[in-house]
Amino acid sequence: MTIKTDVVIIGAGPTGLFQVFELGLQGIRAHIVDALPQTGGQCSELYPDKPIFDIPAVPECTGQQLIDNLERQIAPFEPVVHLEQTVESLEKRGDLDFRLTTSTGTQFECRSVIIAAGAGSFTPVRLRLEGIDRFEGDQLLYRVRDPKQHAGKNIVLLGGGDSALDWALELAESAASLTLVNRTERFRAADASVQKLEAMAEAGKVRILYGQASSFTETDGRLTHMSFTLRDEQKSVIDLPVDDLLVFFGLSPKLGPVENWDLALERKLVTIDQSTFETSVPGIYAIGDINTYPGKKKLILSGFHEAALAAFAIKHRFEPDKKVNLQYTTTSPLMHERLGVSD
Repeated sequence: MTIKTDVVIIGAGPTGLFQVFELGLQGIRAHIVDALPQTGGQCSELYPDKPIFDIPAVPECTGQQLIDNLERQIAPFEPVVHLEQTVESLEKRGDLDFRLTTSTGTQFECRSVIIAAGAGSFTPVRLRLEGIDRFEGDQLLYRVRDPKQHAGKNIVLLGGGDSALDWALELAESAASLTLVNRTERFRAADASVQKLEAMAEAGKVRILYGQASSFTETDGRLTHMSFTLRDEQKSVIDLPVDDLLVFFGLSPKLGPVENWDLALERKLVTIDQSTFETSVPGIYAIGDINTYPGKKKLILSGFHEAALAAFAIKHRFEPDKKVNLQYTTTSPLMHERLGVSD
């Protein structure tokens, strides 16, 4: 089955979601494709519970609250979101004729394409220990989805960055035990978080070790112990009981198939015309962290601005003989009609 629509947006992060809104105001329909199992991009995947302070007129919200609000905002335009699939091929067949095929075999025919894929797809840097991967998704986890599921358990947490320390601080209070193991004595996290962690260690609520995983023990198919070689002079080996093994070694961004679409790139970022956010291929646009131009700032609010200008440019491309009038949502009857707002 081939899905026909006006625009396909690649990426369901905050910028991609807001692009639906800006296109909708122009009367343009869109479908969204994203590799993750949920919308939100990095906001939902990396910091759903962390506060954001630089969204205009929103003094503070969490990453997930921002995504929830964006989804409510775009609801009048009834976007269709296709999750857990990536766009594997993109073919330009005419001036306003593109065909896209995803990793699940879904095919789209559209008049324009917008790449809002952030820095590409993110995959966690995995623990390199032979055989450990068979516990992934059960006892071995690379993200925390529900903090409550770790309550009362023996947690071993690997990593020394912000995510590792943030989760160590949050989970320690409810865990039976929590040991954080960092490769070195140097943390890559905010000083305030390091100080809090050290204070909790002094209070006996957290244990901090420095070393690397060397082996594991399983009983009846369950991970029961992890062994670590420590960074002391004796290269001591310590064995820790473990119910949940949480690994936060960071994420590895991959540009993926975008590299094969004959787009002009600069340091693995897509170059664009700053007045329209069109790429080197007419009809394909790039907004958000995936693009680059002089003065580019990788901020969510910058992505929102780019989405607005891209929508106007696409409207003009679709209807080149018509003047695209700037209409305000406060007063325009047409905008109210498209938003489903009663005058």
